[in-house]
Parts: sequence; structure tokens; C-alpha cells
Amino acid sequence: MSKLIEPHGGALKELYLDEAAAATEKQRATDYPSWDLNARQLCDIELLLNGAFSPLEGFLAPSDYDRVVEEMRLSDGTLWPMPITLDVTEDFAAGVAEGQRIALRDAEGVLVAVMDVAAIYRPDREREARAVFGTTDVAHPGVDYLFNRGNTVYLGGRVYGISEPAHYDFTHLRRTPRELRERFAKAGWRRVVAFQTRNPMHRAHVELTFRAAKQAEANLLIHPVVGMTKPGDVDHYSRVRCYEHVLKKYPEATTDLALLPLAMRMGGPREAVWHAIIRKNHGCTHFIIGRDHAGPGKDSAGEEFYGPYDAQHLVEQYKDEVGIEVIPFQMMVYVKERAEYAPIDEVDEDETVLQISGTEFRRRMREGLEIPDWFGYPEVVEELRKTFPPKDKQGVTIFFTGLSGSGKSTIANAVMAKLMELGGRRVTLLDGDLVRKHLSSELGFSKEHRDLNIQRIGFVASEIAKNGGIAICAPIAPYTATRRRVREMVEEANGGFMEVHVATPLEVCEARDRKGLYAKARAGIITGFTGIDDPYEAPQDPELAIDTTDCNPDEAAQQVILKLEQLGYITLR
Repeated sequence: MSKLIEPHGGALKELYLDEAAAATEKQRATDYPSWDLNARQLCDIELLLNGAFSPLEGFLAPSDYDRVVEEMRLSDGTLWPMPITLDVTEDFAAGVAEGQRIALRDAEGVLVAVMDVAAIYRPDREREARAVFGTTDVAHPGVDYLFNRGNTVYLGGRVYGISEPAHYDFTHLRRTPRELRERFAKAGWRRVVAFQTRNPMHRAHVELTFRAAKQAEANLLIHPVVGMTKPGDVDHYSRVRCYEHVLKKYPEATTDLALLPLAMRMGGPREAVWHAIIRKNHGCTHFIIGRDHAGPGKDSAGEEFYGPYDAQHLVEQYKDEVGIEVIPFQMMVYVKERAEYAPIDEVDEDETVLQISGTEFRRRMREGLEIPDWFGYPEVVEELRKTFPPKDKQGVTIFFTGLSGSGKSTIANAVMAKLMELGGRRVTLLDGDLVRKHLSSELGFSKEHRDLNIQRIGFVASEIAKNGGIAICAPIAPYTATRRRVREMVEEANGGFMEVHVATPLEVCEARDRKGLYAKARAGIITGFTGIDDPYEAPQDPELAIDTTDCNPDEAAQQVILKLEQLGYITLR
């Protein structure tokens, strides 16, 4: 028999100052060192301040951080599986001392909180990756953040809230832990089962949640993440519109919808324990753990990072300590003979199972193919068709990369001309030299500045793709991690991405040497030159590779055009 958990127990640690103290701090904060929070940090600070991360009172100092990484516990022994850290640059850390108070601001400079810096430390990020995520493979989004996006210095210390981070979307669905607890109490919901999701909900999800609520004899909270999820996921605006359609499928007054501004780490089993704690803090008594909860997908070798039910096992192990009941579920599949959904472990061998994976669903949407009624609700499918137009109508980025002199710019210009000749969509060329002149003239050629230059190109390309245009980019882009980030930016904007490696050998590029750059690099006149004294990390799996040694620009451009057609991004007449 399930243990009845008191629904609104557990003290919330809300960290906001009262109005008078906040006003005083606003005046004083003009003299504090000021750190602008990135998107992930802004999610973290919001959930710290409103108590969703109770019992935390701030970003972790080394004594808590080390034990969380190694044992999933704070220094006092309290269960906590995920390191919540404030990573800052070396330059910022050099201007801060332990014991000093700093200001934490959003991207527009609005003061969100102040922080007493109790510790400044440089973590072993490889150790953190292995312990928390079980891997150092940068195909894992959490590892990629650690190694390629996060900063090298951590600040730990108590935070004090000044103002809530601003949200202008779906404000009627954004509820703090206290607000949800009060809502449950007012409605008389003593047993509440939470459903975590970062994807649109289809019939299988609705059936799963129906069964879970019935099994727990509880009301249902659909509690999707709308902060940061896996790169490439459907944007939260589209998802929330879908959730509002799905909410109408449940009996009235049995189900609620609220949004969680969480920055997911895609940490599988550990993350599932973290999610359970967060839901307990929101007043839930039960938590659904499905197949591959918070899983990041496949590693660089094509293998899953975690077992399909590892998360269920770990949360079950700690459920009493968390104070929440786990409702584990197998994958739900449609059984043709029954004309209904069932957990896969309840299907007989002679029955026919129908299912559509997320990847297959997105493929069908982008190619304008039918979505069967047994899979999705028509109104949800229609909503998602707005987000996933057919490939030949969506924006796309053609990203050329290769050594100086490989022929990138020449091919890019030829491709632009051919696409303009075809007509139908706006085409923009972001040539490396032109971007350097107009967008990045103040940047040098250090690794940091090269990365920043490519990220600027990626940002512009993502905006073009978001609005249905074609962006042609032709920088050297020597580093794998930076090219991956550009792909993610474009895909997050619901654009297509086609990487073209102009794989002309170094000796051919050097023989061309129109600008005399290789000769200067060989002579030591210029340093940090890609291919000579700075590495070029060749793409391992580009959509297309072209060697221009024995290929003229028109032939190379035609290869690109044919590849675009093969991928469905254009239709040749």
C-alpha cells in the first residue's frame, strides 16, 4: 500500500528581501561588482529565490559542491543531486574578493539579486562531468556546457532576492511553489501527481497521465519545463499552446497546468531525483517517472547515455528521503487489436504494436506527411505544423568550413547566385571577411575572439532561418565545439542546418595563397594561423564534403544545390 505523503509539508526557503530591504539594496548595488546572468543562471536564480530549490540558500560553496558531486548530498548530509553553481570569467573573479557583496542582473541590467561571495574556486570540470553525468563526452549537453560554454571560476554564497525575473509570456500559468501549494490547498487537492515534460503531449502521454492519476487516486499537475531543455527541442511557446489544447481532454477540475522555468542539465538518473525534489517543493505528493527520464539521447558512438529505466530505479531508492511517491511507467504503445494504448510490458507477443518516435514525428511534420489520429490530437498536430513547416518552406543555414584558400567563399558566392536564380526565398551571404569587416572589426584572432566571431555569425544565421530565409556562411570556423554551437542556435530557431566541409588539402590551399598569409605564417610574421601553428578540427560527419583540388566553383556549387534538394530544403524546377 502506498504511503500517504502530506501534500504541503516541507519548509520553503524563499530568499526574497522585504520591500524596504530590497529598496536599500537597489541603492547600494550601484557600488557592487555586477555580473550579468546568462540564460541558465537566470533560471537557477529564479528557482533559488522562490524556494523551488529548497533547502538551498544560494550557489554552492566548495564544501557543498564537493559532496554533491561525489555523494549527491550537501555538506550537512541533505540529499541534493545536482551542483547549482555560478560560473564566472577569470576577469570578473579577479575583481571580486571573498566576503564581498555582488549584484546579479538580467540581460537588460535589471537587478535580480545580490550575493555574498563566500568562496571563489576553480572546479575540476572533468571530475564534475564524470560524477554528475557519468561521461566526459561533449555530445552530452551538460558536459558540453561544462567544457565549452561555462566559465572556469565558480562563486559560492548566499543570495538575496530583489525582484522576480521578468516574464511576459503565459503569465497566467507561471506559479511559484508557494502559489501552487496554496492553489492545491484551496481546491482540496491532498494528493497531487506531477508530470514532467519538455515535449509536446500526444495521446500516449495523456493516457499515461490518466493511468498515473487513477493509480495514485490523485489530481494531476502537468508541469512542463519552459526554461532550457535539450538543444533542438520544440520551442516552449509552441509547446504551451499544445498543452492548453491537451488540458481540455481531462475531466474538468481534475487537472492543472503550470510552467517550470528550469534549466535542465539532461542528467538522466541524477536529474530525475532533482526533479522529484523540485516537485515536492511545489506541493506534489507523487511524481511520474517514465522511460529515459531527462535522457540526453545518444553519445558520440551512437549509444544511449543511460539505461531506459535507470532514472526510475534511482528515484525509487531515494523516494522516502525526498518525501514523494514514485509512479514508474513503461513506454506507452498503441495496440492495434485493442485500439488503445498500453504499457509495452503489458502487450502480448501476438499483438500488433504501433508507435512513432519523436524523430519520426518531426520528420513527418517537416515533410508534410500525415500524422495518424491514434498518435496525436488534430488540434495539437495543427499547432505543431505552424512550428514545423515543410522543409522547402523553412529557413536553412548552409555553413561552409575549411582552411583559408580552400574555396569556401567562391563556392558560397556561386551557391548564392544559383539560389537567387531559383527564387522563392531570401538569401543572405555571411562571408567570413565581410563579417569581420562589418560585425567583428574590433576582434583579433585569439581562440576566444575567433569563437566569438563565429557565434555572431551563428546568431545572425539563426535569425535569418527563424524568418524562413537562407543563410550562407563561409568562415574558416576551425573548432568543432563552436560549429556545434552554431548548429544548435539555428536548430533552436527551428531552422535547418547543412554543414559543408570544403576539404581541400593544406598543400593546395597554401599553393593558392592569394593573400600571402601562409607565407607570412611560415616566416613567423603572423602567428596563430589556422593550419600552420593553430589547429583545424575537421568535421567528422558533415552533410557534404567537397575537395576543390580538381573541381571548379560551378561544379562544387552544383553539388551543394543537389544536396539541398536531396535533404528537401529546395525544389528544383
